[in-house]
Amino acid sequence: MDQKKIDRINELARKAKVQELTPEETEERAQLRAEYIASYKRNLVASLESIRVVDDKGNKTPLKKKNLQ
Repeated sequence: MDQKKIDRINELARKAKVQELTPEETEERAQLRAEYIASYKRNLVASLESIRVVDDKGNKTPLKKKNLQ
């Protein structure tokens, strides 16, 4: 997610504290937030997938995925 979109999320958040947002702004904020959360999750998964556990012998093993459903 680029910095312009993050700045827009912050701008809408500040505006919402002072006054009520229009329906269009509320919808835009919801879409931007959803995009931000999806981006955050992708980055987190990529970070977790790059982690390797090293045992006493120096063997590197990737983390195992868990199903949380």
